[in-house]
Amino acid sequence: MIRVVICDDHVIVRQGIKQILADAGDIALAGEAGNGPDAMTLVRAGAAAGTPPDVVLLDIAMPQRDGLDVLKSLKAEFPRLPVLMLSTYPDRQYAVRSLKLGAAGYLNKSADSEQMIDAIRRVAQGKLFITPSVAEQLAGAVGAGIGSRKGGVGDDEAPLHERLSHREYQVFGLLAAGKSVGEIAEQLVLSSNTVSTYRARILEKTGVRNDVELALYAVRQELMQV
Repeated sequence: MIRVVICDDHVIVRQGIKQILADAGDIALAGEAGNGPDAMTLVRAGAAAGTPPDVVLLDIAMPQRDGLDVLKSLKAEFPRLPVLMLSTYPDRQYAVRSLKLGAAGYLNKSADSEQMIDAIRRVAQGKLFITPSVAEQLAGAVGAGIGSRKGGVGDDEAPLHERLSHREYQVFGLLAAGKSVGEIAEQLVLSSNTVSTYRARILEKTGVRNDVELALYAVRQELMQV
């Protein structure tokens, strides 16, 4: 049996995933969590008891700590643990970042149950699960890196948001979604001054003047849906 931990802040989503796993026959629920800290606790407890999960299904958009932060912590403590990222965001927004941080795969929540089961089985075997759309994004990112090393197409022609750090990208997504500095500070557990500093860096790196232009940039780059 493949033991799976589900981490998603929506109860109804967890219930749906649990039903999909139950129907598979070869996959068992090892635990569920509604936020990142609880997911870390579950995985640590399983490891300490000698029954670690075989796969973690991890949502990207969660309160307290977002999925990418939790992914970094999981891979630091359990480098061999396959983590399959789940998201409602367009693939190009987070897929490549997830894989670069060590995810074993990236699956949009619009996927059907058969694709989810296939993804879980593949990553449990130590393989990567990459959909054609994610493969296209990954190839583009790798191509840009090769071009940069060869002195050809590189960072100067890559999308401007690719220059953002992980935390800057978090703030970028929240600003583009219409969140205020105060709301972002509360969600990410940062000071408002720190968020304002990130905001200034983001505006500079993306070449826009304000939050409205930032949102328009995100839409043009297909990083968010309208």
